[in-house]
Amino acid sequence: MQQESERLPSLPSSHAFVVQFYADVQVEVGHVAGRVEHLVSRQATTFRSLDALLAFIAQVLQEGHTAGETAC
Repeated sequence: MQQESERLPSLPSSHAFVVQFYADVQVEVGHVAGRVEHLVSRQATTFRSLDALLAFIAQVLQEGHTAGETAC
């Protein structure tokens, strides 16, 4: 029987991103901007809104899922 620790990780590296925010962001008023990079594929982009940040993450994760990417 497979142990809990031998199952797929709940935080797979294929879902890891680095998000950098510009120094002048004002999260409390909804002003977010910066750069995001997917650690596995090295795809990166800049963003000027939370919607753009989340759209990039969703796109990269969908591409990985469609390509049959496995958890690392």
